[in-house]
Amino acid sequence: MNATAPDALADQVLERLFTGARTANRFVRRPVPDRLLRELYDLVKFGPTASNLCPARFTFVRGRVAKERLLRALEPGNVERTREAPVTVIVGWDEDFHLRAPDLFPGRPDLVARHAGDERKDIRREVAFRNSSLQGAYMIIAARALGLDCGPMSGFDPEVIERDFFPDRKTRVNFLCNLGFADRAAQFPRLPRLPFEDACALV
Repeated sequence: MNATAPDALADQVLERLFTGARTANRFVRRPVPDRLLRELYDLVKFGPTASNLCPARFTFVRGRVAKERLLRALEPGNVERTREAPVTVIVGWDEDFHLRAPDLFPGRPDLVARHAGDERKDIRREVAFRNSSLQGAYMIIAARALGLDCGPMSGFDPEVIERDFFPDRKTRVNFLCNLGFADRAAQFPRLPRLPFEDACALV
């Protein structure tokens, strides 16, 4: 790789994070300790979000009973891979994320009022969804950096998940992501990606 930036990461790091990384469809039987999940979040939390308001909420589902509750909400194609995964993360977003502004951006006392009120509800949801998506992406990269494999998923009933896991109905689900150690023998061939000319514009 001919990187022009003087502080570019080594090729082997980029391979781990991007070029060699694959979506995990099946997992080997190897647990993910809670301390690693804490380490994971301690990386994710440093990713940038709008006004540093950090709307994402991460629920790490790893117990057998909790996992069975989650499986009820999944489309059939996601059930077995999720049952195998040591951990499934529900990446959600807090509808009341703005109430933490005094803690997260103490220099901006206007932020709570800026996002408050029913008339701002749609904008608040847009901000929360967009930024929780960013935080979910940071989680995938951080997990790969820590040696974990990831299987992000849609294909679930959000109403079932929110009813079972967020009974206060203030947290909404964005997407799910299985975490663990991939069964390399079960990986599919890598699919094509769009070339620069089809996906990008220089203006």
